[in-house]
Amino acid sequence: MSNALRFPPADPATAAAFFAAELAFETDPDDVARDLAAGTATGYLLVETRSAERFAELRVPGAINLPHPEISAETTADWDRDLVYVCYCESAQCNAATKGALKLAELGFRVKRLSGGITAWHAAGFPVEGDAVERAGATAAGNAAAGSAAAGGAAPGGAAGQAPVIACGC
Repeated sequence: MSNALRFPPADPATAAAFFAAELAFETDPDDVARDLAAGTATGYLLVETRSAERFAELRVPGAINLPHPEISAETTADWDRDLVYVCYCESAQCNAATKGALKLAELGFRVKRLSGGITAWHAAGFPVEGDAVERAGATAAGNAAAGSAAAGGAAPGGAAGQAPVIACGC
């Protein structure tokens, strides 16, 4: 018997309901990046739920930071209840976005989670901002001035040719 079919697939109507529900809870980096590039990122706001230090290091452009332990009625009192808040954290191995989305939902906000977090966002090559990007720019300028073969500079947060260090920090 096939391992993949050991458990029979759901009927199409059940599968459609399941996947529609899944999309109600999550969006992916590609959809958000397309919205940002097209200027159509309206109706939602990205919320980085890791620590302020991690947010300062590397973030999605336009995101705000509210670490999940700090989410409360007081810290969200002036938030627009007509927006959807898309929470993200470090990666699929971090649950800070899930904790943040849960807290926001419990406070009555509409929420989604950005699948894969900043790690998936950065790995896809979408724009980032933060201290790691500034350091990479300085490295690139230094390499170019030195005539280095690595004149393209470093990946944000790392030395030339290295991946950035993206830590959970939650």
